[in-house]
Amino acid sequence: MQIETGPLRRPFAGAGRATVFHCAGVAVQAGVVLVLAAPWIYFVPTALWAVAVAAVVPAAGVVLAGPLLTRVQRARFRDRLGVRVPAPVGLAERPGPRGLRRWLGSAPGRRQLRYHLLAAPLCALGGLLVAALWAAGAASATVYVWLWVTPWQWWVHDAGYTAEAAYVTVAGAALLYAAAWLAKALARRDARAARALLGPSREEELTRRVADLAESRAAVVDAADAERRRIERDLHDGVQQRLVALAVNLGLARATLGELPADVRTVLDEAHREAKEAIAELNDLVRGLHPAVLEDRGLDAALSGVAARLPVPVRLAVRLARRPSPTVEAVAYFVVSEALTNVVKHARASRAEVTVEERAGTLVVAVSDDGVGGADASGGSGGSGTGLAGLAKRVASVDGVFSCRSPVGGPTVVTVELPCVP
Repeated sequence: MQIETGPLRRPFAGAGRATVFHCAGVAVQAGVVLVLAAPWIYFVPTALWAVAVAAVVPAAGVVLAGPLLTRVQRARFRDRLGVRVPAPVGLAERPGPRGLRRWLGSAPGRRQLRYHLLAAPLCALGGLLVAALWAAGAASATVYVWLWVTPWQWWVHDAGYTAEAAYVTVAGAALLYAAAWLAKALARRDARAARALLGPSREEELTRRVADLAESRAAVVDAADAERRRIERDLHDGVQQRLVALAVNLGLARATLGELPADVRTVLDEAHREAKEAIAELNDLVRGLHPAVLEDRGLDAALSGVAARLPVPVRLAVRLARRPSPTVEAVAYFVVSEALTNVVKHARASRAEVTVEERAGTLVVAVSDDGVGGADASGGSGGSGTGLAGLAKRVASVDGVFSCRSPVGGPTVVTVELPCVP
């Protein structure tokens, strides 16, 4: 809300807009007053039932018109002051007969009624005072004009009346300044009350911000996963294919070129070996980014490939009635892959077991082994600590829960719970 309060050289900046804003508020409250006063016009309170009707009917009318009044007040703040009062989340602005009860029973609905029944009438009284100050100030500041246009022009020639008119003119200028100051101050107070009562509360605003942050974080995670898949496809279809062609050509050269000098044969053999090692390293890199089999055939096939490559026997059980979202599926894959890598490197285990299943909308992943235990998931000095800490962060990126139980002597059990969104 850009309403200048500035020094004396700019006392009226924004005062006109604030005054128009108050006049609109007075008009709205005048309509409310008419609704409140109507029953007293038609029902003379000579009987108890007449008093009850005159008291209950207006209050019920204001309550029923609460959502409409809220929309009107929001439009007034937006159009006259440029202040946008957001609507509370989940509260219908046009609830209709069925939703009115829920509107009245909600905390935002009750706050809005407090504004319409308490804050708005007080601000309207302040608006009337502002209008009265403007009128009185304008009339007083132009007293010489009034004296000039009136038939009693001889007053101007009287020294006493001339001095009094000067005092009245000064008082009128002071009233105009007071009206400008009060109009802007009252507009700021009204805007604060509207934000507090017509808009979401502090707790609701924080809840909305948390939801927005969670949504934006999910979008970032999905975008990062999509970028990893794109890089994997580019490497697989581009660089990897070129390396494979290079290795094939080098192998054909070794087989078809007959007798070669010893040093040339050595260089050719070394180049062929380096090409095959580069292909193997690139395969590992591609699997680390996003394995193609995960996207094509799902979590069961991808984890089966991971288990088949390990030197430790792995018992794998994947029980899923539906595929989770690609992001959650990728997180589950990397959790199992990293956990099994830790088993091979640090656990000195003779076997491992992996279970993946869906329970009540949650993807539960469990990786256990019969190793020596002692894994530290806090990222300490242990050999597997950094990897487990990274897994915990990856799981937290999709609002998952990570736990690691690894007493000294074993066994080690890594459990992850992920929101299973299809």
